[in-house]
Amino acid sequence: MTDHNDLEGLRPRLFGLAYRMLGSRQDADDAVQEGFARWYEHASGEIRSAEAWLVTVISRICIDRLRTLSAERAHYTGPWLPEPLVEAGQSPERGVELASDLSLALLMVLERLSPEERAAFLMHDVFDCAYADISRALGRTEAACRQLVHRARERVRADKLRFDVPQDAHRQLVERYVQAVEERDPARLMALLAPDAIFISDGGGKTWAARRPVLGAERIARLDTGIARKLSGHYVLRVATVNGRAGAIGYLDDRPFAVTSFDTDGDRIRSVMRVLNPDKLRHAFNAPTRLN
Repeated sequence: MTDHNDLEGLRPRLFGLAYRMLGSRQDADDAVQEGFARWYEHASGEIRSAEAWLVTVISRICIDRLRTLSAERAHYTGPWLPEPLVEAGQSPERGVELASDLSLALLMVLERLSPEERAAFLMHDVFDCAYADISRALGRTEAACRQLVHRARERVRADKLRFDVPQDAHRQLVERYVQAVEERDPARLMALLAPDAIFISDGGGKTWAARRPVLGAERIARLDTGIARKLSGHYVLRVATVNGRAGAIGYLDDRPFAVTSFDTDGDRIRSVMRVLNPDKLRHAFNAPTRLN
């Protein structure tokens, strides 16, 4: 029988699978917890790999949950963004998992895959599962699973930004962006943005947010500095680690009210993704966060 401590050591990795599938911290935690509950209820000592068994079961749980979420998201108000993960008071184990690619940009690409494509791609390309395990998880033939992985891989390669940007270069761009917003300098902000940059904000109909993506460096620069100017001294922006890379937290009256993630090519910022929906921010932080 697998040792309890060995099982618990799998949680960060399994959370990474569920979060990539569902785009929500709470839903991912719930899926992992349900997977462990099934293990303790049904698993026996004959199982050769606890990790493979849990990956398979949690993938099935996520697929079922995704079918419900797809209907909910079809009626979502404005653009939908995944729930961000902010590293505040974070455990070292979760930090290791966040070092891999959990960017909002990748999650948005995965969101455009079918639940089965997403599960097959993650199980094979991220978690090194054999096609036999994927076949059992999805209830399809191995040949069909190979096709699912192939289609998903091609879609991810086509849609994902093709830049391997060092963390330092990415962080420097984000720091300069935050400083330009803080100083209400649209010209400097515009110079940091790619001409065809995109700004996406997710308020879920529960707070102010742009109902459509904002396109172009000039429009984004005017928008973000205009927000900062309108809110005056009540609003500050600070660099933070969001989904494993430099991002920003917006504070209003010393309390976090927005989390922003960025995609860059190392020279310019190509996308700004801001989550304002209070429901998504409720679980975004691992510990209560206030402005120091």
